[in-house]
Amino acid sequence: EVQLVESGGGSVQAGGSLRLSCAASGYLLRPYFITWFRQAPGKEREAVAGIARDGSTLYTDSVKGRFTISQSDSKNTVYLQMDSLKPEDTAMYYCAASGIKTLSANQYVYWGQGTQVTVSS
Repeated sequence: EVQLVESGGGSVQAGGSLRLSCAASGYLLRPYFITWFRQAPGKEREAVAGIARDGSTLYTDSVKGRFTISQSDSKNTVYLQMDSLKPEDTAMYYCAASGIKTLSANQYVYWGQGTQVTVSS
């Protein structure tokens, strides 16, 4: 079964940077699309950015130009470089895997446990 383990969260001041990692395992062929989602207290879970095995990407508008998603050469680790962080980026960040290229959470079967990101003003 596909397993996803996130790391790299923490606390940072506004304008700072963090790099999240998602280590994927438990498969013969990595799921086609891996996406970072986030959920703040009292808010719905939202997609942040996703990357396909072929390297193509999708971003939600609120992070374009600030966040960059990438993957290791083996494609087993997916990174989320977050720059120019804002207090509204504060959330639990999860990575998830899907067989199709989508940012719709209900298309994702495999989820990690999450890593907390806190941005102070």
